[in-house]
Amino acid sequence: MGLATFRGGIHPPDKKALAAGSSITDVKPPKIIIVPLSQHAGAPCKPLVSIGQEVKKGEAIGEAGGFVSAPVHASVSGKVVAIAEFPNAMGRMVNSIVIENDGKEEWTTLKDSPDYMNLSAEELKEKVKAAGIVGLGGAAFPTSVKLSPPKEKPINTVVINGAECEPYLTADYRLMLEKPREIVEGLKILMKVLNVSKGYIGIENNKPDAVKTMKDAVQGAPGIEVIACEVKYPQGAEKMLIKACVDREVPPRGLPMDVGVVVQNVGTALAIYEAARFGKPLIERVVTVTGEGIREPKNLMARVGAKIADLIEEAGGFKDGAAKVIAGGPMMGFAIASLDIPVTKGTSGILVMPEAEIEHSEEFGPCIRCGRCIGACAMGLQPFMLSILGEIGHYEEAKEYNLFDCFECGSCAYVCPAKRPIVQLVRLAKSMVKP
Repeated sequence: MGLATFRGGIHPPDKKALAAGSSITDVKPPKIIIVPLSQHAGAPCKPLVSIGQEVKKGEAIGEAGGFVSAPVHASVSGKVVAIAEFPNAMGRMVNSIVIENDGKEEWTTLKDSPDYMNLSAEELKEKVKAAGIVGLGGAAFPTSVKLSPPKEKPINTVVINGAECEPYLTADYRLMLEKPREIVEGLKILMKVLNVSKGYIGIENNKPDAVKTMKDAVQGAPGIEVIACEVKYPQGAEKMLIKACVDREVPPRGLPMDVGVVVQNVGTALAIYEAARFGKPLIERVVTVTGEGIREPKNLMARVGAKIADLIEEAGGFKDGAAKVIAGGPMMGFAIASLDIPVTKGTSGILVMPEAEIEHSEEFGPCIRCGRCIGACAMGLQPFMLSILGEIGHYEEAKEYNLFDCFECGSCAYVCPAKRPIVQLVRLAKSMVKP
């Protein structure tokens, strides 16, 4: 019997050996943190603090600005020294709170719950919401919203995403090796909140030790199963993982809840456990700092709001010839223009690439209609048409080719012999029309 998978996809070099052997290590608390009030899908937060105010570690400093939103918290104790706009990894200016660390590491009062599994579903959901938990796989969608599906869309399955298909990144891999029990507890909490009896943990088969560790961790847990998936990018996209793990296809323009599934990342499952058990808000996450341009690739437990420069210093700094820094991985990450950009809840990795690994192309050629992008597209789209329509400005027509079903994984651009910037042209088209 073959491994669980989906149609389409590509096989880029995974480059995970650079950081896979590095255990998760704590980063020394930064002197300054910059906490963006918008580091999640949905409405930005409203500040709860003012300049000059003293705050404690874990204290809420921004409240949710709507139903689809998530509060933010101080990741150090200290004084608020500024509330202003700072650039994020995508170059957008975002209102942010700057805190000067006083070095005391003084925590705010947290509500411990040793009997968390005896709490009601609503109480657990409220803990998740108060902790500001969002999807840590990159999309940063508020978790409390995912846990509140409409009554006409009943959920019967929870899938934990441990695929980590993006090349270079190993943060989720290390979490599965080092905190398997906590991840499983997080899954149990999700299953209780959603009142489901079936849970899956999908892991790509290039992580056999993680598969074994997680299988050992779910021993005796009723209704929970670990699925080994074929190694193929973008296996970690939730629609692909649903197809691989439970053989359901999310309809065009649909969501996982349309087929009765909720998907959460392994890091999110850990954060849910810590929120339910200890009342701990989401103020830190594992970030893989890696690439051929970094001296000591590492998996770091980084504070939300720490500057990327702090993490690069913690990983030994740049090697000679380092040329590009990417927030995220090489397929879906964003090249950044400054190292002062802060780590957010959605920052899964920092990739440093040397000049030798970068292919520069000032111009791109016309589409040669080879069809490789169609074969690679996991969503069954026609990326070549989307890129052509985006290039010539026929944005509305692109909607007829299911423009908004593209989740910008980059598989099409990876296989394109004409080196066309298909993803960028798709983003352009999306920005010019309404969904």
